[in-house]
Parts: sequence; C-alpha cells; structure tokens
Amino acid sequence: MEEWWRGAVLYQIYPRSFADANGDGIGDLAGITDKLDYVAGLGVDGIWLSPFYPSPLKDFGYDVSDYRGVAAEFGTLADFDQLLERAHRLGLKVIIDQVYSHTSDRHPWFQDSRSDRENAYKDWYAWADPKTDGSPPNNWLSVFGGSAWEWEPRRRQYYLHKDFIQPTVLCFWRKSTRPRLSAPPLRQCWRPRLGPGRRGPSAIMMSPESLPDGVVRRNRSNC
Repeated sequence: MEEWWRGAVLYQIYPRSFADANGDGIGDLAGITDKLDYVAGLGVDGIWLSPFYPSPLKDFGYDVSDYRGVAAEFGTLADFDQLLERAHRLGLKVIIDQVYSHTSDRHPWFQDSRSDRENAYKDWYAWADPKTDGSPPNNWLSVFGGSAWEWEPRRRQYYLHKDFIQPTVLCFWRKSTRPRLSAPPLRQCWRPRLGPGRRGPSAIMMSPESLPDGVVRRNRSNC
C-alpha cells in the first residue's frame, strides 16, 4: 500500500462552516466541491474532511449516529461521490474521519447495548459496575469536566464517555468487538470510494478488567 500521506500537506475542512452551496446558512458537500479548484491552487496534496455523518451534534459531529450516511444538511452520498470525483480530477487525495472510537448515545448500537445486559451489543461499549457505595468505578474525568462515567439504570451499570455524556466509548480492546466494528456493511460504504483514505481518531485502548484511579496532580501554574 502506498503511504502517500507521510509528509503530505492536507487542507482540513469542517463542512458546516466551509462553504454553503444551497444558501441555507449551513456549509455542505456541494459547497466544498465548488471550492476545490481554490484548494488545489494552494498546492496541497489533499483534503481531510471532518465528520459529515448523521449526528445530534453534541460533539461537533464526532458523536456519530449513523456511520453509513450523510447528514441531510450536508447533502447526500451522491454529493459526496461528486466531491470525490472532482477532487481526484484535480489531483487531490481525500481523507475522511471514521470515528470508530465512540458513537452518539442515539446510535442504534448504543440504544440496544444500554437496554439490558443480554443483547447483541451488550459488550460493544465500556460498561462497568459501580463501587459498593454506588459511585462510579473510578475517578476518571471527561475531557470537558466532570466524571467520565454516566449511570444507566436499565443495566444498573456505568458507561464510559471521554468527552461529553453523549459520545459513548466503543470497546476496541476486545477481540470479539473489533472485527464487528469493521464489518462488511461499514467497509462497503466507504472503502470502495476511498481505499485507505480514512482516519480513525482517538481510540481508547485500555482493559475493562483494570480500572485504576487516575493520579490527581495539582496545577502548579503561577497564573
């Protein structure tokens, strides 16, 4: 496989704020396509698209509720195909974010997983029992403050989230889970279009059997 991205210069695009082709006030894929000549003229090797999938947008689109679709405000898969065709015609490579480290709490996988402890997705997410006093399994904090754990009364367990409450952590460390996260329905949507042009950000690699408390360090700044 050609590792063309090593040393490449990429122009990152956040679709919502980049270019609006239909005049509704929201950037879209067609708007990106319209601006590709300009981007190519900058001399970059390719573009890197931030998520454009269906999402409740609690985490700027990184809380994905459907990995195989395009959010309606951004257009359609046909719009993406047109973008890709134009980019390649201009000699631009295309990378998209494949956010397989976590999903929205509205994703069907999580909806099933949280319903009880006996379902097809029961082990897809990071679930842990409470301490004897009912508190979270450890003192881990989310990136944006507060506990990294949220209580789910139906399972009577906590689930792990690394940012807000909604992006729920998927279990990449489990051998039983990892193959299903790259199952044919997901691969067939994007791999034929992009080949290796996919990026999987911020996967949390840890063991659910070992949940030690983190070390709390006081801020030594003089500010």
